[in-house]
Amino acid sequence: MVHRRVSWLVRVLPLLAAGALLVPAAASAENRRISISNYAWSDQDFTIDRGEHVSWYWIGPDTMHSITGDSPDAKGIDSDPQTNQPQHKIGDTFRVDFDNPGIYSFRCKLHSTVNGTVTVSSTPGDPITEPDPIPRSKVDLEAPNLRDLRLGSTTVRRKGTSMKYSINERARIEVEYLRSKRRGGRQFAGYARYKGGHIGANGLRFGIRRTNFPARPGRYLAKVRAIDRSANATRPFKLRFRIVRAKNRA
Repeated sequence: MVHRRVSWLVRVLPLLAAGALLVPAAASAENRRISISNYAWSDQDFTIDRGEHVSWYWIGPDTMHSITGDSPDAKGIDSDPQTNQPQHKIGDTFRVDFDNPGIYSFRCKLHSTVNGTVTVSSTPGDPITEPDPIPRSKVDLEAPNLRDLRLGSTTVRRKGTSMKYSINERARIEVEYLRSKRRGGRQFAGYARYKGGHIGANGLRFGIRRTNFPARPGRYLAKVRAIDRSANATRPFKLRFRIVRAKNRA
């Protein structure tokens, strides 16, 4: 069960054992934002004050982790109570408010080495202030910025034409060709793939005969996309052109 925004208010029963360990307030005991990434917490053992909270963030690339109570004080706390196979999305969060002092140990139900301890002091804390910045995702979720896309000519002969474009990151270019039918409509006519160009202005040969594109004479619509190394793709950009025989004048 994936939780985009999850909040759990912890009400811990009074400590039964006399003389239980209560840690004095530390100067840095404040609400915390902890990221889960590369099979570890960003801070594995830390202290907050009573009434404060901890928010965990799944920032990837690994996301199959839970926040599951592993000590008597943390019993019943679970970010994924309905499954033994947690699978989160990048940016998911899980918050726990700690209203009683104690030592709370947690582990991932799939990966026991992904664990940590939250120590809550007996000193009343500030439940509002958030000193930690929001953890940033370690996974690229943004598509490339493909712009200034244009053809050298909309009339293409045997040697093709140039296609110019600019891009903000290394990405491969994929082209899908659709050929116009005589009675209307279009049909798939092939495709082309080009290895990633460099950041900035780029150029390539467009509309030439290739293994996956026979480049027959006719009118075409090309759908051009840029796809980065994280498989983020731009929307398809449309280019209209026609292919003519070498002997034709156009």
